[in-house]
Amino acid sequence: MNANASQPTTPPSPNDFEALYRGDYDALNLALQASSGAPHAEFQIDRIPWDIGEVQPVVRDLEADGQITDEVLDIGCGTGENAMFLAGRGYRVCGLDAAPAAIEIARERARLQELDEAVEFDVADATDLTGYADRFATVIDSALYHCFPEEQRPRYVAEVYRACRPGARLHVACFSDQVPDELPGPYRISEGNLRNTLTNAGWSIARLERTTYTTATTRRDIERQPATALSAIADRLSFDSHDRLLAPAWLATAERR
Repeated sequence: MNANASQPTTPPSPNDFEALYRGDYDALNLALQASSGAPHAEFQIDRIPWDIGEVQPVVRDLEADGQITDEVLDIGCGTGENAMFLAGRGYRVCGLDAAPAAIEIARERARLQELDEAVEFDVADATDLTGYADRFATVIDSALYHCFPEEQRPRYVAEVYRACRPGARLHVACFSDQVPDELPGPYRISEGNLRNTLTNAGWSIARLERTTYTTATTRRDIERQPATALSAIADRLSFDSHDRLLAPAWLATAERR
């Protein structure tokens, strides 16, 4: 499988994500239907695919391994589960997302968990982090990198570099080029693309390994899709104990020089 397989012809726009967080799934379904190759043209979603309602296992494992230090930026934080998990563990956390609706949800969830004073949520463009320079010791990118088209990735990782202090660590979890062509979704990322984009921006890669990314999509979601190409691949996919799809992914850890 090559890195360009099943690439969206037009990536979802910020307005698409805003609509999604407000419960309007038509925008993302239309974006999926516009994807190249079209084996998944009839794929329909009825929930936010990456919002599993809890911390991502890869983030939990990073914290358990001592890979998180203050202050933490959760870039593309969505509804804030990763940020709130880390805040609950005693870290100072800032969560940024381009979708105001996501930030509204994150703030309300933090309030309900009595974490609203421990974590800061704000609306921001990840490709323009003006106002955050030299601030963070750790950055969590949990499924944001693969949302950018190739020409935007260098600017994004350069902005994250600018927002970090010397010696800071960036952890990137993104879909890999082993995600089956039949599955709709964001850009598939090759090892070469991830490695080159990070190093060209000044990052020093400490780790780059294959892993999985837990999604809210279940086996039943895939099997009930009308497209035969989709329902037929369920047996080739991996699922966790809750029957949630484990998407093939990269985990990269890079250090700011």
